[in-house]
Amino acid sequence: MLSKALSFHYVGDYGVDETMNQQLEIQNDSPVSVVPVLSFEALDKNDQVLPQVKVSTIYGSDRGTLVAPWGASADILRFSGSAAHDVADVRVTVRSTAIARIPAGAHDVTTQALDSRGREMSRFERFSAVRLTNEDDIPVSVRIAYIVWDQPPKGVTQQAVEVTAIGGLAKVPAHGTAVVPVTGEAAAAVARNSNGPAVSIKAYNSQ
Repeated sequence: MLSKALSFHYVGDYGVDETMNQQLEIQNDSPVSVVPVLSFEALDKNDQVLPQVKVSTIYGSDRGTLVAPWGASADILRFSGSAAHDVADVRVTVRSTAIARIPAGAHDVTTQALDSRGREMSRFERFSAVRLTNEDDIPVSVRIAYIVWDQPPKGVTQQAVEVTAIGGLAKVPAHGTAVVPVTGEAAAAVARNSNGPAVSIKAYNSQ
């Protein structure tokens, strides 16, 4: 069964600058790319369930929009509820799995913010497009998330407070690039958050 090939590890804070908090590491030991649907229970430092905390994801491993390639990949978790800051770990249940229609590559597709003339710029500025780069030998399909992070006190994990999709499903050729324009809600989010809080532009394998 595909579900038997999946294992998970939650890391709240890697302790490394510029590394996203609240990541769910996914290990897929099957030889195929898998689309999981997961559910989560938040746990405190004593491994007790926090029933008042709701766990959701950015990339969609809880709703079948994330493709996990063979090997390692990740999703980002979001916690809400009165005890959200007490989460120390999560318990993961695999609800279903399926073989991905579009296989994912071993490497992450990287993102680069561009201005209206195609020049590279910082993700913290008001950018007009995102260039995707695929290092792998196969074409892949990804979605882009524009993530705004909170500014928590020391000792509290940084959490995504706003997530906006940039474009839809984007195909990136093998050893190639694709450019996705920033329009609609994404353009409004970039305008609202540029030159302000911490932001990330992340591509994730999808279908």
